[in-house]
Amino acid sequence: MKRSSRIKRTLSATAVLALASMTLTACFEEPSPHEAIRDFLVGWKQEQYDLAAARTDADPKIVAKALSDAKLDLDANSFEFKINSVKRSGDQAKADFTAEVDLGENNPLWVYDGALPLRVVDGRWKVHWSPSVLHPKLGEGQRFAVPTKPVGRRAIVDRDGASLQTDMQLYVVGVTPGQLGADAEEVCNRLAGITGYAADRLLSKVRSSPPSDFVPLVTLGAKRHQELRAQLQDIKGIQINQEPHPVAPADPKGIVGSVSTLTARGEQQLGGPQRAGDSIGRSGLQRAYQDHLTGSTVTKVVTLDLKTGEEVAVLDELESQRDAVEVHTTIDSSIQRAAQTAVQGISAGTLVAVEASTGKILAVSTAGSFDQIKDSLDGQYPGGTAMSIVAAYALLKADRDPKMKLPCAPRRTVGGAWFENSGAQSVQPTASGTLQSNFANGCVTGLASLARLVDAEQLARSSEELGIGKPWKLPLASFSGKWPKTPGDAEKAQAIAGQNIEISPLGMALIAGSLASGTWNPPLLVTKPTSPDPSQATLPQAQPAAVPLDGKARDSLVSMMRLGVRAGTARPAGTVNNVHGIRADVPGKTLSWFVGWQGDVAIAVLADKADPSALAGRFFSAVGNSS
Repeated sequence: MKRSSRIKRTLSATAVLALASMTLTACFEEPSPHEAIRDFLVGWKQEQYDLAAARTDADPKIVAKALSDAKLDLDANSFEFKINSVKRSGDQAKADFTAEVDLGENNPLWVYDGALPLRVVDGRWKVHWSPSVLHPKLGEGQRFAVPTKPVGRRAIVDRDGASLQTDMQLYVVGVTPGQLGADAEEVCNRLAGITGYAADRLLSKVRSSPPSDFVPLVTLGAKRHQELRAQLQDIKGIQINQEPHPVAPADPKGIVGSVSTLTARGEQQLGGPQRAGDSIGRSGLQRAYQDHLTGSTVTKVVTLDLKTGEEVAVLDELESQRDAVEVHTTIDSSIQRAAQTAVQGISAGTLVAVEASTGKILAVSTAGSFDQIKDSLDGQYPGGTAMSIVAAYALLKADRDPKMKLPCAPRRTVGGAWFENSGAQSVQPTASGTLQSNFANGCVTGLASLARLVDAEQLARSSEELGIGKPWKLPLASFSGKWPKTPGDAEKAQAIAGQNIEISPLGMALIAGSLASGTWNPPLLVTKPTSPDPSQATLPQAQPAAVPLDGKARDSLVSMMRLGVRAGTARPAGTVNNVHGIRADVPGKTLSWFVGWQGDVAIAVLADKADPSALAGRFFSAVGNSS
C-alpha cells in the first residue's frame, strides 16, 4: 500500500510538472509572427543582416551572407518593403510582401511580390529560410545578376541635324567577371586605390554582371589614362578598351558644353542615379540636358547558376523611364563658321547672330577672354550710344522728324550731367546736325540732348517693346538688360548714352532683329526637347509674347540704320550690300558695338580695341560666300 501510494504521488507530481511546463511554454511563446516579420524586413532593408538572420531558422551566418550577397549581386541602392497580408494557421504563418528595389542607372524601381514562410521554433516565430525568401524564383545554387546595356550619349545637333560634337578617344577600363574568380575583390580594391572610386561600388558592378560580360568600370580621358596606364596594366585581369565617343564639342563650343566622366567625389556630390564612370555634362547644353542626352540604361534582372554562370531565368525586364534623345538647337553651322571667322585674331570680343523673324540663335562666337555664355548670352555690358535706338524709336513714335535739327557739340551738359564726344570714333562736331546724322555717327552730345525731348514713360515703354528686361526663357544663363529709372533729364541722357544701362550682346542682337523684322521675338536656342532638366532651368518657363513694333516709327528707324552704314561710322560694314546698322562706343572704355542686320540675319558685335563695324562686314561677307 505504501509503495502504491508513493507511485501514485510520483505520477501525480510528474503530471503537474508537465502541465506546468506546458503552461510556462505557452506563456513565453510569441503571440503573433508580426515581430519576426518586422525584424527580418527591417534588418534586410537597413543592412542590419545579423538582426534579420536571427529571425530565421537557419544558420545566421549563412543567412546574413545571402542577404549581403543579394545587395551586391543586384548592385542595389536600396530596398523598400510593404507587407500586404499575414495569414496564420496554428504554429505556421505566411506573410505576403511587395519589394521595391532601386537598381540605380536611371532605371525605374524593380518591383516584385514575395512571401515569408514562418513557423514557431522554441516558442519564437522564425522565418523558414530558403533562397526563395529573397525572390520566389531564386533557387538553391543560384544568384541574382543584372545585365545592363547602357544607352550611348546622344548628340547635340544644329538646325539641320548635323552633330555639334566630334569624336574623342576615351579609355574604358573594365573586367570580365568570370576571368577574375576569387580575385574580384582584390582587383576592385587595387583599381579603387588608383582611381579614387569606391571599391564597394566597383565590386557591386562586377558582382551584378554575368560572368562572360565585359563590365566597364572606369572611363578615362587621354591625359588621365596616360597618367595611370602603367599602374592599371599592373593589375591582373584589367582590360582597357580604346573607344571613340562623340563628346568633343564643335563650335560654338561654350554653348554646346563639355562632357567628362563622373568621378567618385562627383558621384557623392550629385546624389542622383548616375554612377562613377558615367558620362556627365559639365557645362553648356551638355549639362542643361544631361538627363535627356543620357536617357536610361536597358536593364534585365536574371538568376544565374553559381557553378556554370549560365542564365537560369529572367525575373524582369525594366523599361526605360525615358529614351535618350538628341538635343536640337537653332545653331546654323555655316553662319557659326562665318561668326568664328569674323572675330578671329582680335584680342577680345563676341558676335551673336539671331534669325530676325523668329529670335532663333544662329551663332555665338568669341575671341580672347570672352566666354560664350558668361559674356555673349549673360554679359552685362554698358549699352553705349547703341541705346540711342530706344530714344530714337520713342521720338519717331511721337512723330518727330528724323531730319529735325540736333547740333553735335564737342561737349554738353544735360540736367547737370556732362557728356563729351571722345573715344574710338571720330565724330566731327557740327551745328547743322540732325537727329538722323547724330544717330548715324554716334554723336554722344547730340544724342544726350534728346533727353529734353522725350519723357521717362516714353523711354521705358520703348525699351520694353525692344525687349529690354524681358523675362525670356533659355536653358542657359542669359541677360535681357534692365532699363533704369529716369526721373530727370540727367538720368534720361545717361540712359540714351548707355552709361547707366547694361545689356548682353544677345539682347542687343534681338533689338536689331526686331528692327529688321518689325517684331521683337524672344530668343530660342533649343527646339527639342521643349524644356531642359528641371534643375537646370535658369529663367521662367513661359516665354514672353512677341511684340510688334510701331510700323511707321520702325520704317524711319530702318532708314536711319541704313544711313549709319552708307555714310555714318558703321561704313566698314557697308562693303556688303543691304546691311543696316550703327556703330556705338562705350564712353570711358575701349569697348564698342555694332548693331545691325542683313536680310533675316541680325547681329550684335561687342569688341575690345577693335572696329566692330569691320568685324560685321567680315561676317556678312563670309555669310554671303557660304550661301
